[in-house]
Amino acid sequence: MAEMRYLADTASGAPDAAVFPLAAGGKVADLVVSGDDHPGVIRAADDLRRDLFRVTGMTPRLCHETEPLSEHAVFIGTIGKSAVIDGLIETGRLDAAGVAGKWESFVVQTVPEPLPGVREALVIAGSDKRGTIYGLYDLSGQIGVSPWHWWADVPVARREELYIRRGTYKQGEPTVKYRGIFLNDEGPCLMTWVRANYPDFTHEFYERVFELLLRLRANFLWPAMWDSSFYEDDERNAALADLYGIVIGTSHHEPMLRPHKDWKIRRSGPWDYAANRDTLYRFWEEGIARSRNYESIITLGMRGDGDEAMGGGEPLEEKMRLLQTVIADQREIIARHMGPDVTKVPQIWAIYKEVQEYYERGMRVPDDVTLLWSDDNHGNLRRVPSPEERGRSGGAGIYYHLDYVGNPRSYKWIATVPVPKIWEQMHKAFAYGADRLWVVNVGDLKPMEFQTEFFLRLAWNVHDFAPDNLREFGVGWAMRQFGAARAAAEEIADLIARYAKWNGRLKPELLNAVPLYSWVHYKEAETVLADMRDAVVKAERLFRELPDAYRDAFFQTVIYPVKASAIVNELHLRAEKSRLYARQGRAMANAEARRAELLFETDEELAFDYNRRTALGKWNHMMDQTHIGYTCWNQPETNAMPETGRVSPLPGAAMGVAVEGSESAWPGAAEECALPPFDPHARERRYIDVFNRGSEPFAFTVKADSWIRPDVTEGAVVKQKRIWVDVDREAAPPGEQIEGTVTIAGSDGTEVSVRVRLIRPAGLAPQTPAGETEAADVFVEADGHISIEAEHFAASVPAGGASWRKIEDYGRTLSSMAVFPVTAPSARPPEGSPRLDYRVRLAAAGDIRVVCYLAPSLDFVPGAGLRIGVSFDDGPIVIADGLPHGADSRPHDGTHDGKDWERSVILNVRTVETVHRIDAPGDHTLRVWMVDPTVVLQKIVLDTGSVRPSFLGPPESPRAEKPEANAASAAVREKAAEAEAAFDPHDLPGPVRPVFPLELKEGETWEADVFVHETGLYEVQLTPEVPAAPEAADAAADVRAALEIRPLFPERWGWLPEISPVHLGASDAGRPASGLWLPAGEHRLRLRAESGSLHFAGLSFTLAGRDTVRVRPTLRRENADEACPFIAQIGLFNDGAYGRRYDLSLALLGEDGRRLGSAEAVGRLARGEKDMLQLRLPPAPGVSRLWLSVSLRLDDGTERNWRYPVRKPGGTAHPGLPIARSGRS
Repeated sequence: MAEMRYLADTASGAPDAAVFPLAAGGKVADLVVSGDDHPGVIRAADDLRRDLFRVTGMTPRLCHETEPLSEHAVFIGTIGKSAVIDGLIETGRLDAAGVAGKWESFVVQTVPEPLPGVREALVIAGSDKRGTIYGLYDLSGQIGVSPWHWWADVPVARREELYIRRGTYKQGEPTVKYRGIFLNDEGPCLMTWVRANYPDFTHEFYERVFELLLRLRANFLWPAMWDSSFYEDDERNAALADLYGIVIGTSHHEPMLRPHKDWKIRRSGPWDYAANRDTLYRFWEEGIARSRNYESIITLGMRGDGDEAMGGGEPLEEKMRLLQTVIADQREIIARHMGPDVTKVPQIWAIYKEVQEYYERGMRVPDDVTLLWSDDNHGNLRRVPSPEERGRSGGAGIYYHLDYVGNPRSYKWIATVPVPKIWEQMHKAFAYGADRLWVVNVGDLKPMEFQTEFFLRLAWNVHDFAPDNLREFGVGWAMRQFGAARAAAEEIADLIARYAKWNGRLKPELLNAVPLYSWVHYKEAETVLADMRDAVVKAERLFRELPDAYRDAFFQTVIYPVKASAIVNELHLRAEKSRLYARQGRAMANAEARRAELLFETDEELAFDYNRRTALGKWNHMMDQTHIGYTCWNQPETNAMPETGRVSPLPGAAMGVAVEGSESAWPGAAEECALPPFDPHARERRYIDVFNRGSEPFAFTVKADSWIRPDVTEGAVVKQKRIWVDVDREAAPPGEQIEGTVTIAGSDGTEVSVRVRLIRPAGLAPQTPAGETEAADVFVEADGHISIEAEHFAASVPAGGASWRKIEDYGRTLSSMAVFPVTAPSARPPEGSPRLDYRVRLAAAGDIRVVCYLAPSLDFVPGAGLRIGVSFDDGPIVIADGLPHGADSRPHDGTHDGKDWERSVILNVRTVETVHRIDAPGDHTLRVWMVDPTVVLQKIVLDTGSVRPSFLGPPESPRAEKPEANAASAAVREKAAEAEAAFDPHDLPGPVRPVFPLELKEGETWEADVFVHETGLYEVQLTPEVPAAPEAADAAADVRAALEIRPLFPERWGWLPEISPVHLGASDAGRPASGLWLPAGEHRLRLRAESGSLHFAGLSFTLAGRDTVRVRPTLRRENADEACPFIAQIGLFNDGAYGRRYDLSLALLGEDGRRLGSAEAVGRLARGEKDMLQLRLPPAPGVSRLWLSVSLRLDDGTERNWRYPVRKPGGTAHPGLPIARSGRS
């Protein structure tokens, strides 16, 4: 996207001569601003002075007079407020054409010899106060000062030299006049954080907000209001906003610049204008009078007391008449205190929730009042201006949400509205004339940094963004915030897009409200988890590769939202899986339930890291928001662990079988045990799970018909084993439907037969004569359906100046197709409208159901709907409407139930269905026609009778004559399902033994998966198999073995301590080795015979002491200097039933074990309490390897000792224990 770049790149060496030296040769140019300019401009010039110091280490002079000056200077001024700037324009030396007289515009230009004694100047001239301020912050941004330098701890890269390319650079008017944010729903996070760092929501806090807004080229704010009054908490707030140049308003239910808290404090009678007119009139008049000298946008109207509909049982018409009186009186007040021409005072009428019905019933306000339309609180526009409304002098705006409290569930925790959705909706709003005011509810502001900036940059210049360049914004953002090279920035942008996509599919607060990704159909849950796990691994890798200075910022804006989103999704999926397994009787249910509990702990630890570890606790309380365990629209008081399933394993071994495509288990289920069918085109294997309902391992064998290919013929099961089944299509008997059998027999005597089907309908045979090329992109029916991603059309046919275009990465799966221009007229009938053609091959004639997956839009264009047309070949077009008629499709607004709307925002999709008669099998053309241009198409599913339940719908179907592509697509899902099922653990504490005794010769190893249920100290005992021969028994007594245990999935952990091997001997039988500390979770056990021949029957693990206090250490420096001391950050979590006193000792160790420094802490943790210790350790320059030794002693006699290796990438000293770690240790 276009950027006005004028900073010269000096990375490749000295710049050429065509540059202005802003900083060079140990000098930095003077800054010159007239003392007659706006005080806000002078203040912003001082910010530029500070920014230049941040970058260069040199502080420029800030001068208000023109003499004496250095030979290079930066002249700053507002046209009409600076004699120097005006003089340069008058003499033709400064080109202000297209800037002077405009709204918030500026020019940056180099000017030779502007004044005597000044060799060259860089001039920053604004059309008005904010125009100049934006010009100053534009330069700050270009030299490397991020808008988020304070709010997200983005560091400033030091540069000794800064050069500006000579020339003229102009920035014209913004596309949206007023652009701002709403700090809302600020309890508990922002409110608690503010009151822990400031007296309250006072000017010291707001000056940070105002600066951020200006750096983001915003100009408007609805201040925090849950329990604060912008005007009365600190009388300096309003004056400071005016100084900075921030326009203040009050929210949609706070008329006349009176925050709701003002009324709560001064309440006198009811909030009812009919019954309490005089009191409310005076109340509002006070609000206007005190702000008459400040730049404001006044909210008109009246809703209920708080964010509620207007009360009373009066008919709607009576409420409308009363509201007309309210607005007339309010404008009378404005005219009295702000000027008799009330049309010159910016005013809005917020048409929010129930107020929209007043408008639809005919209520109107004067033309100079801006109509502030809104979304449905979930990012879907409710209304845009009609052609007649676009002619109103007051124009229109949009109130949008990235955060909300209300039905169906509040979402206040983390970003859930993806950037492509923001763009798609707000681009349409702008195209339909809503360009006067955009305000977005950002909740606590953090962690919405990326989405907030996108919204405001979009408002500044809508034309910079297009459906095919949205990703580029993320790439550029990552490069600016983290100093990342292009390749790394692309990965970072991808991570941000991925977590937003996950949360956009289903908000974290709703994960317990609907059936989740399926564990039995389409390998859906496994594929989703694999994507999340891959993202977490990449985020952690990028974190490790970043310079230390960027880690706090990266944790806040990337690591935390990626990991937190993945953890909470996996937590709910594991809980759901444990319930499924419990219904099937799988012993593995207990491990899955415990995995979910450990993820619940990890979520707590990650939030605590954000609050107390990152930036040394600067953002404590910002992640206090509860987000797990919602049962209604309102947040739970505390996070609540989801319900899990557990079983009591049967004694001995007890084999069970489950198959892909079914939640049943055999033996025991009434229906036949059968795999989903195989077909000629989908190269996807199916799986059979052989699992244990008992407590002892067992062996099994697999037999199958000759054309059926199981991947194993025998095996052993501790908890479960996945068998992959494929078919040899060439070796299979002829026919359209072939059946065979796979039989699994367990050593416990159980036998289960699984039916296997290969379906080869004649209608799916190639449709071209031999020797000719198959048609491209023909989607072939498989497994009773055809599923197509919308962007994979065979042809896009434009019409009437409109066409379908792809919106990259928009939607629940791949992308979306939408019609542009979005203002194209609706087409009814749709013949001759833009269409998309898809080539499909169907197995049989008959009725077919077509399901189109649409973005969850509303009928926000007056006179249009959410209709789409579908046809086959040259058949009739069937029109489907995405919105059922009546109140069911309306958002919750206090007057309607909105069940259809509620479902659409929960699932973030709408589906429409059409039914078509297909006369013959074979190839056909499916056509999708534009009816209403607001429809966004994401996916199409042709259901021929076998679509199975899933969250995302079936994955995309195979394409004819593309076996490699089909196999690759299937392999992604198979790989995910294979990795998910690879873990077959023994439970610890408990026995670990093979199905049959083993003999390990010297140097040989035996491995097994183990799941540690409780963190703590374990005793381990070797159980040898005693040979029958006495001499063999004597030899066995001399056998020694080494036991090692390592985490199986390291990406799920934080930085773990070293776990030393345990040495065992056959002669030690009956005497357990003690002192093996193990963290809860998934591990791989390896037993290696060190001497002799080990006849091995098993191991036994006993929990000698459960840890009641979790310890989470990290190590960091304040900067990259090796001479800088370390700071050890030790998180402590008391999980026990009692409060505990602790003694904690740290030591920094060198390679030879030499103690380089130490620290100690003593304290007490109440039950359930957590704390973060910050302890200083000395630097260790020149030491190649480091370890952190941690010792913990509790007052119950518990003592633990750990040693953590410290990372030192690139051979430089480094705070190795990552700040973003969140695993168990």
